[in-house]
Amino acid sequence: MIWHNRSIEDIEKELHTSATRGLTQSEAAAHLDTYGLNRLTERKKKTFLQRFLEQMKDFMVIILLIAAAVSAVLTIVEGHNDWLEPIIIIAIVLLNAFLGVIQESKAEAALEALKGMSAPNAKVLRDGIVSVINAEQLVPGDIILLDAGDFIPADARLLESASLKCEESALTGESLPVEKDASVIVDEIAPLGDRVNMVYSGCSVTYGRGKAMVTETGMSTEMGRIASMLNNESENQTPLQIKLAKLGKTLGLLALGICAVLFVYGIVTGQGLFDMFMTAVSLAVAAIPEGLPAIVTIVLAMGVRRMVKKNAIIRRLPAVETLGSASVICSDKTGTLTQNRMTLMEVYTRGKTLDLSDSSHEGIQALLRLGVLCNDGRVEKGEDGTFKHVGDPTETALVAAGLHFGIDKGKLETEYPRVSEIPFDSDRKLMTTVNYIDGKYVAIVKGAPDILLSRCVDGHPEEALKVNDEMASRALRVLAIAYKDLDAIPVDPQPQDIEQGLHFAGLVGMIDPPRPEVIDAIKTCKGAGIRPIMITGDHIATASAIAKELGILEDGQQAITGAQLAQLSEEELRENIRSYSVYARVSPEDKIRIVKAWQDTGEVVSMTGDGVNDAPALKAADIGCAMGITGTDVSKGASDMVLTDDNFATIVSAVQQGRGIFDNIRKAVIFLLSCNLGEVLAVFVCMLLFGRSPLLPIHLLWINLVTDSLPALALGMEPVEFDVMNRRPRAKNESIFANGMGWAAGLQGLMLGAITLMAYWLGCSHFFSVSAFGSSADPALGQTMAFGVLALSQLFQAFNARSRHSLFRIGPFSNRWMIGAFFASAAILMLVLLLPPLRSLFQLVALPLHEWEWILALSISPIVLVELSKFVLWISHKWKNRVDS
Repeated sequence: MIWHNRSIEDIEKELHTSATRGLTQSEAAAHLDTYGLNRLTERKKKTFLQRFLEQMKDFMVIILLIAAAVSAVLTIVEGHNDWLEPIIIIAIVLLNAFLGVIQESKAEAALEALKGMSAPNAKVLRDGIVSVINAEQLVPGDIILLDAGDFIPADARLLESASLKCEESALTGESLPVEKDASVIVDEIAPLGDRVNMVYSGCSVTYGRGKAMVTETGMSTEMGRIASMLNNESENQTPLQIKLAKLGKTLGLLALGICAVLFVYGIVTGQGLFDMFMTAVSLAVAAIPEGLPAIVTIVLAMGVRRMVKKNAIIRRLPAVETLGSASVICSDKTGTLTQNRMTLMEVYTRGKTLDLSDSSHEGIQALLRLGVLCNDGRVEKGEDGTFKHVGDPTETALVAAGLHFGIDKGKLETEYPRVSEIPFDSDRKLMTTVNYIDGKYVAIVKGAPDILLSRCVDGHPEEALKVNDEMASRALRVLAIAYKDLDAIPVDPQPQDIEQGLHFAGLVGMIDPPRPEVIDAIKTCKGAGIRPIMITGDHIATASAIAKELGILEDGQQAITGAQLAQLSEEELRENIRSYSVYARVSPEDKIRIVKAWQDTGEVVSMTGDGVNDAPALKAADIGCAMGITGTDVSKGASDMVLTDDNFATIVSAVQQGRGIFDNIRKAVIFLLSCNLGEVLAVFVCMLLFGRSPLLPIHLLWINLVTDSLPALALGMEPVEFDVMNRRPRAKNESIFANGMGWAAGLQGLMLGAITLMAYWLGCSHFFSVSAFGSSADPALGQTMAFGVLALSQLFQAFNARSRHSLFRIGPFSNRWMIGAFFASAAILMLVLLLPPLRSLFQLVALPLHEWEWILALSISPIVLVELSKFVLWISHKWKNRVDS
């Protein structure tokens, strides 16, 4: 229902109430039955079990569970009582599921925060009597009374207003309190921030008083509509989750396919059914990197810890990587790009426009003394050295500017005491104080320039009006200051007597300025191929001026208002989305439309904000970033990341870390897959050619979960590469194997498989000078050699995976975690190969000392071969650049 465009009489009839006496108790009870309680509802929460079971839907996890079940059945059938393999698989699956459940953070927190923003009590007029009731009992038609400091309990149409101002930044994003006026009828299509005859649930009264008729309660309020959007907004999968899910399906199907081929081949060639089934299980174990889900989760968790030190708290693990692929950052203006504090920028006095750097100009200090005296704001210094602004932002901006020039408000008021005053009134748009200054009574008046200048008798008011227009065109909020001497203290000061015949003192222009570090941050974003977009509830002139100063709004780009946006269809918005860099006076629904329009064009969208009005868009975006200091609990609850310093520049650091973390995850994935591919090739080729597996399932499982895991985790600790912010963002559909990574994994897997087969051949033939695959060959020796070489060569392979650049360029010892992982994994391997009990458990045999030379030589060969290939590629790249130039 559109209430702001209707008369009070129409609303009274619609809601069956009276503006003078309110509802009767019986009418209120009837309305309560019709409309329900004034509270927010929420969708049913998922139980712990439901969340846990959701972690089991991953295709690769299902394959692992099947493998564990098959292994357990075979253990029972064979009667070996060997439960190590199924226990390890089940343990890794459960670990990953529990980690996922613990890290999951959903919209319940946001909805709880919304519920917490509801006022507990309300002053209501019923049966002509004012009483205080529980705000949940409010119904449409109730008449509520509002005073400064009150929390507004429901959406309501104003009946009366006296200098009423409301803080609505949580809903609109506008930094200044809104002056309310009960007497006006607002245009039907006016955005929420311009509906000055309405007050809204979840906002507060900062000044004055009012009387209003409740029009909407509960889920029908503006706050309720936001809660509905949070309830209805589906959870988006991050690019990493999509890629890993696709990878899991691919690996699972590959494992099943290879097993089927090998099993059929064995049956056709007359080999034993049970033996071939065991071999197929071995291949399934080899094809799937069992530790991959847990390793990715742990690498992300380590990235989270690293980002906390950069003032970014990640609430959902996969979101760490998403920032790295962000190609559009939609940012709120107030408190995110700006300081959320009105600041004096320049003054006009004595015929000159001056900025505050000209501290020697006496006119500035004289004008500020007047502005500080005619002022109810305060700036208080806290114990931690920070300054707290108390009062109207425009007034505290004057007080803060005075402090900058050594003008202390307390001392000034002691020296020149206030003896009388006429408070600010939204109709007059002026405020007057009378101060005793140097033996005279002086009336100081400040307020709207167009009104105050019309009451000045000197100071060139016509010229001042032109200066006012010029300041306003640059989105400055302008106040005029004037004065006049009085003969005595006015007994009953009246505006028509005192606020006439004034001497013009000057103009002050102020704005909520950009954060100084944001300009550089935006330049860095653009250098990284990221498009910054401003979305704000503020006026378009203010938003455009700030956006131009920051470098967001450039030539050829446009600013658009919410009203203009509403005229565009979804298709028109998608087609023109790249033309708009600034969106002003927008609603929460508009913000979601903008985010989704960018997403529909294939972009990965980050949304930053701090207000309740930002929460739905924060949730709809690929990654939502809430402000930690000024942010509401609602915005934090709906976000994926919280910036603890409320600094847009922190997003740049977070993007850099996100890109580095994805690089490290990719390195770990490629490392694990190249290792697993080597295992598959070794087993598959050996079985096809010689009907024998070079490795047992327990060998493969041990290497996958124990030997490989520590180096893979160490890859997650690699420093961010120097050129990471010079790249374009990754496309949303870009494969994890893009940029030649798939070929690298394949060739390196082929290399590992080849040296494993060579080790097996040496083990079976070298010691006894017999055919490696003849009847007299001892497969245990070959399997021991193959196990040792495969495990150790994969440890060396981890160093190859550290970078596309040469190991010697990045420094062989620059990642101390990798050094530790190498020696720890090597020590575990030696224990298995050298300790008789463990060797027996793994069905291995002792090796002569001189054969360790072969193991070491084969194991280190991946470093030599890959470094040679990197050198050839480097020479080729250099030569190509020389030819092109």
